[in-house]
Amino acid sequence: MRKRVVVTGLGVIAPNGHGIEAFETALKNGESGIRFIPELEELKFGCQVAGVPQGVDDICSRYFTGEQLLAMNSSIKYASISAIDAWKDAGFEVPEDDSEQVDWDTGAIIGTGIGGMDTIGEKIVPLTNAGKTRRLGSTAVEQVMASGVSAKVSGLLGLGNQVTSNSCACSTGTEAILDAMYRIRHGLAERMLAGGAEGASPYIWSGFDAMRVLNRTRNDEPVKASRPMSASAAGFIPGAGAGILMIESLDSALERGARIYAEIMGGAINCGGHRMGGSMTAPNPVGVQRCVQNALTDAGIEGSQVDAINGHLTATFADPYEINNWAKALGRTEQDFPLINATKSLIGHSLGAAGGLESIACVLQVYKGFVHGSVNCEDLHAELLPYSNSIVQKTRETPELKIQAKASFGFGDVNACVLYKKWQA
Repeated sequence: MRKRVVVTGLGVIAPNGHGIEAFETALKNGESGIRFIPELEELKFGCQVAGVPQGVDDICSRYFTGEQLLAMNSSIKYASISAIDAWKDAGFEVPEDDSEQVDWDTGAIIGTGIGGMDTIGEKIVPLTNAGKTRRLGSTAVEQVMASGVSAKVSGLLGLGNQVTSNSCACSTGTEAILDAMYRIRHGLAERMLAGGAEGASPYIWSGFDAMRVLNRTRNDEPVKASRPMSASAAGFIPGAGAGILMIESLDSALERGARIYAEIMGGAINCGGHRMGGSMTAPNPVGVQRCVQNALTDAGIEGSQVDAINGHLTATFADPYEINNWAKALGRTEQDFPLINATKSLIGHSLGAAGGLESIACVLQVYKGFVHGSVNCEDLHAELLPYSNSIVQKTRETPELKIQAKASFGFGDVNACVLYKKWQA
């Protein structure tokens, strides 16, 4: 019999707030974290706005020593802050630096999409090209290796179970949560810190700007730039941050009297194989639908039981296709479609961190009984008008909310879907 899995801790550093209270307030009030970034203007980016966490230096001064910070770039800082917050929120104390204690029952799966690019662009490439590799110092490798985000967290908290980083583009954070769920289900760990982190750097965002998939029409109106489901959507807005969940076996949570935010009912991960319209940059619709349907099967529920959806919804041409895929996968029509929202409208698209940040939003909504509004879609895309009653534009109190689906669809035609349920003892 597989073990039941619950969420017992949350940690978030987002463009519109650090900490779960600030993040929840921003979600409920429709507060955007998207701002004009002067550096992007100087670099002649088409898109000159982004979602970047604020006050990070001050936060870091309260969390880390100067020596620790020498080995941290932005993605590692975000991951470490959020992991410590989730750890403490779950009821644990951060061990002393000189502690010899190892927690063999707790691990971490924390992913990133393109983390470490700031270190590569700002230090490794210029110093290497200048023949000054000795000036890189001894921490360059740990900052650029993909697993740097999870490895650093392991050292800060003394984690002794599996510690790794996954990377599957925009599906990374959601996939990490599901991989952690599977590990706990099979009795290989009692607890896992899971989610995603992504740094803030023009070196991360420049390729997307070159692809012209970023919105370059709202540089003078940053808070209106991210427009999922809108007729005037013109591309996504880059974002950064981290969302980390403490995922735990129900047995462990009950034994130690932990607060339970939600139960993870199940989920699924797949790839569309770059067939039937799928490619490196577009999803195979059959793959998307199968992922959602497989998640329902894994959770043991029907599509009719899903009360709300937190979509991937990036503010590109794909938004109407996504909602159509949800309808087909759930067996729902425009008349009985679940409530749906887009957290990216408030924080932008944080790539590998997106699934983690948006899962934090899902868990808070299920726990507190609300669905936050999606801003900037007052001019709904014509194909989405039949779904207008389900598209939440202003926050709704929803005490009846029991099950929320979260899905992420990434470059490479990869998909991940997880189902969160309100905890009932």
